[in-house]
Amino acid sequence: MSKAEVMLIMILFHDSGYRCFKHFYLEKVCKHLHHLFSNVVSYNRLVELEREVAVPLTLFIKKVLLGKCTGISFVDSTPLRVCKNQRIHIHKVFKGIAQRGKCSMGWFFGFKLHLICNEKGELLNFMITLGDVDDRKPLEYKAFVDFIYGKLFGDKGYIGKNLFQRLFVDGIQLITKLKSNMKGALMSVSDRLLLRKSAYKI
Repeated sequence: MSKAEVMLIMILFHDSGYRCFKHFYLEKVCKHLHHLFSNVVSYNRLVELEREVAVPLTLFIKKVLLGKCTGISFVDSTPLRVCKNQRIHIHKVFKGIAQRGKCSMGWFFGFKLHLICNEKGELLNFMITLGDVDDRKPLEYKAFVDFIYGKLFGDKGYIGKNLFQRLFVDGIQLITKLKSNMKGALMSVSDRLLLRKSAYKI
């Protein structure tokens, strides 16, 4: 099976509605899409091939599959756990690379996936960092927000005066929820509704 076929299967899975990749491959690809993939391999072999296409798939997504900014964008991060917290000290695969971090669900060991999408749910950009990297850090990189303009909605983890000012100079208005100890600020009804929507968008 070629690398292009493996990449296509991975893309089709995320657009299929299936929750289990193994079930999607065995039931959908091997049985109903066999005419598109003549040289199907076993599921275990496919998992091995996935590792080889990780970098090409990332580049393909960056160059071809990203959406366009519409002036309303949402930013968020999610943990990529490499093991359970109880196994941190015996974990070997990412030893010396993965780091401990904290998210809304508590402490974890691994990496962070930072995402920006528009109000249509289209992915605009993404970045993977170590688990202990501040959520605001990726927004400081020009390449991460290069094609973003207008309003950018995020949660309380993105609150920061310096970050707000830096983005505002680049034509980006960062809008976040307020912490309980912060004074209320004037905000339009539409912005409040979009802040609620951001919790479900990413």
